[in-house]
Order: sequence, then C-alpha cells, then structure tokens
Amino acid sequence: MQTNPTHTSLVAVGDSFTEGMSDLLPDGTYRGWADLLAARMAARAPGFRYANLAVRGKLIGQIVEEQVPVAAAMGADVITLVGGLNDTLRPKCDMGRVKGLLTEAVEQLAPSCKQLVLMRSPGRRGPVLERFRPRMEELFVCVEELGARHGALVVDLYDAPSLSDPRMWDVDRLHLTAEGHRRVAEAVWQTLGHDPEDLEWHAPMAATPPPGWTARRVADARFARQHLLPWIARRLTGRSSGDGLPPKRPDLLPYEGPTV
Repeated sequence: MQTNPTHTSLVAVGDSFTEGMSDLLPDGTYRGWADLLAARMAARAPGFRYANLAVRGKLIGQIVEEQVPVAAAMGADVITLVGGLNDTLRPKCDMGRVKGLLTEAVEQLAPSCKQLVLMRSPGRRGPVLERFRPRMEELFVCVEELGARHGALVVDLYDAPSLSDPRMWDVDRLHLTAEGHRRVAEAVWQTLGHDPEDLEWHAPMAATPPPGWTARRVADARFARQHLLPWIARRLTGRSSGDGLPPKRPDLLPYEGPTV
C-alpha cells in the first residue's frame, strides 16, 4: 500500500450507508463518511473530483444495473463499493444470487479504477438484526474473497468494537450517527494508506450508565412505531425508501462540500 497517496478522484457506489444517512446537515441533506473522505482527499489534490451515486434502499441488483456501469465509465482513481446488505435484511434472500451480483460488480469496477475499496459493513448489537447476522457474515466472507482475488482493499468495519455500540447508531437503529460516519471516513482514509488522524476510531467507547427501564421501553416503542413497522411494511410490499430518488451526486465534478 502506498503511503499518503495522492488520488485525484473518488466515486462512491452503494445505498443509504454511502449516501450518508443519518448524518443530517442543517439544510436537511445528508453528509456521511463518503463526503468526509472526499473533503480530506480534496485537501491534498487541487481539482479533486467526486461523485456519489448512492441511493438509499437500493438492492445489489439495482446497484449493479444503475450505478456500476456509470461508475466504471468515470475512470476514477478510487471507487468505493458497499452493497448487498439491504438484500440480507429482506424476508426472503437468495444469498447465491446476492454474491453472484456482488462478484459481477467487482469484476466490472476493479479494472476501471486505480483502487477499488470494499467494506465489511458495521453491525449494531441488538435483537432485531440478530436473525440476519448469518447472512451478513456470509456476505462479508464473499467480500473478503473478492478483495483478495481482484486486488481491492477491504475495510473491516464489522469487527470494530466502536461501531457495534448502540450509541453510534441513530434512533432508527439502521444508520450511523455523525460520529459513526466520521469514524468510517477515518477507517477508509487509513486503509487507503494515509497517516492516521484518529488512531482510536475502532476502540470501544467509554462506558456510561445505561438508560433506565422506563427510558428503554419508551425508546423501543418509539422505534417500533416510527421506524420498525414502516420498514417491515416496505419489505413485505417490495417498496424502498429510495424509490424515485436520484443519485446523491451523479456527476464526477470538482468537490465543494463540508470541511472535515
């Protein structure tokens, strides 16, 4: 791995994780780890260009069809690809198909850029996701194998203690907080070969007194009403939170955005 490399362009491919939910800005848009990473890279490379093709809710088949060919044609120095996790959370999931589509995506993207970056996505502790964890881990084994086969970097967020902590997750329990996104940006930054700005991004968070029983029950009820039940309804009806939404940043243009 090159130390402190200079990359002139970045294209991000994926779903809500890469779009930046729930790192909400005052204007109602989302920032997220990919924007933070782009800001750091732009500070080292005048004229740095950035595109973010991610759309919340996208399945791996949609990513392969809608985003991968566009990203491959951009000729970027770095492409990040995170996808397939939404598939594992569906009531019915053909893991063979998911892994086949992910392989197709990597085979298209790896030759089209100087460095492809894959990830083992973070996983929150908690009962809701436990039933899906075997699928998630099967997906991540595939990610590791594809990384080794195609020379892609693999950022291991899944085994980072800090990112499994419930305090790093928004009230919907599916998306990282702003601090979680900052730590992901740091992890990718270091994996690309840059000097660390935070050596402890993966370390467990300091212990704090847990919320009381009443506070937990109120939070659980609010989560179920506002997030879990609508999420289940979308899964059962085949709808997505990203239906009809455009890519976050569809063109590979000079980066102007939030500072780190």
